[in-house]
Amino acid sequence: MRAPRLPAWTATLTWKAAVFIAVMCCALAALLGVLVHVSVTGQTVNDSREKALARLTDVTRLYEAGEPIPRFAGIDPPGLPGSLRALAVRGERGTVVADDVGGRPTMWAAGPADGRALAVRVDYTQSAETIDALDRSILGSSVLAIGATLLVGVFAVTRVTRRLHLTAQVARRISAGDLDARVDDPRTKDPSRPQDEVATVSGALDTMASSLQSKLQSEQRFTADVAHELRTPLTGLSAAAELLPEGRPSELVRDRVRAMRGLTEDLLEISRLDARNETVDLAVHELGPLAERVVRASGTETEVRVVRDATVETDRRRLERVLGNLVANAHKHGAPPVVVTVDGPVVSVRDHGPGYPGYLLESGPQRFRTESGGKGHGLGLTIAVGQAEVIGAELVFAGGAGGGAEALLRLPEYVAFSDPTPVD
Repeated sequence: MRAPRLPAWTATLTWKAAVFIAVMCCALAALLGVLVHVSVTGQTVNDSREKALARLTDVTRLYEAGEPIPRFAGIDPPGLPGSLRALAVRGERGTVVADDVGGRPTMWAAGPADGRALAVRVDYTQSAETIDALDRSILGSSVLAIGATLLVGVFAVTRVTRRLHLTAQVARRISAGDLDARVDDPRTKDPSRPQDEVATVSGALDTMASSLQSKLQSEQRFTADVAHELRTPLTGLSAAAELLPEGRPSELVRDRVRAMRGLTEDLLEISRLDARNETVDLAVHELGPLAERVVRASGTETEVRVVRDATVETDRRRLERVLGNLVANAHKHGAPPVVVTVDGPVVSVRDHGPGYPGYLLESGPQRFRTESGGKGHGLGLTIAVGQAEVIGAELVFAGGAGGGAEALLRLPEYVAFSDPTPVD
């Protein structure tokens, strides 16, 4: 039988710190309480014992002089503890705290008297009540001290955990692509101000984000510059290739030129996506006919199944680019049959090849990473993911049931709001 799991909030640093503070406060309060109780109780008992022994001395003197003894004393009085009676019979003196016949706390003192026990009583009720009141005061003050310490401790820990949560939130934003996110802890801005561990972590995260942003921006600028520089000579090379005489060599040249131009256009598109300044031209479209138009334009043998058509508000050019890249990738790296299925606002592109590589399923497509067999440059699916993000769609790569690869594109469904009927 599996043991019950604790709630998630019990794993937080605030909860652990609160438990630690509470346990330490309880232990400290218990230790101090025991020490105070033992000290005060010992002092009270000693005072009562001295008083009782002093009375026993006076009563013993009266008994030996043959004079009457006071009412608080007696020979083998009722209620005298047996242990104390036996001690007195042996010829020794002693004291003990016990209840008398009426049930009240009493300090007994006894000594020998002709083979019997001469004992005196001292009322111990007030001392016992004093000790009880002291114990209640210790308990009450301990509870108040624990509560106050716990509140102050939780407040102090919460301030630290709040800064940690902010640092973690910024780290998640950076991992999601927001490279402008910074913690900006004020403790890291003033060098003369002492820094704690949280400020050190925050400063390190900001420094890492700045360095990463600088490197990515350099890479983006390099990609854009290379694509622009290649565009002009490729245009001239394409025009020159058209002037070549017909034949197999000229076909190979034209094919390579087209491939180079496609790669250059892909690089330019990726540089625009990286810049994150794309604008979206939204319009309402029927998803089924749009998917059929993309398949016809691809010139491939691809089956289109419309299980349930849907109306979506999207950028048609960008959506066609996403679907076109998915279909082209399925034919290039997969195996027939390739099926495009429209089921509501979800479009799936399925092939029956070896499936997506493991790295792609784990972390998504990576540009310029060679696919299995040494084919492809990884830009097609990278562009598909970027364009899907621009139009607010979700693109998921998975393995198809029974083998193959399947890409699922989830689009936000368009909901038409009808105008309210005017009331006459």
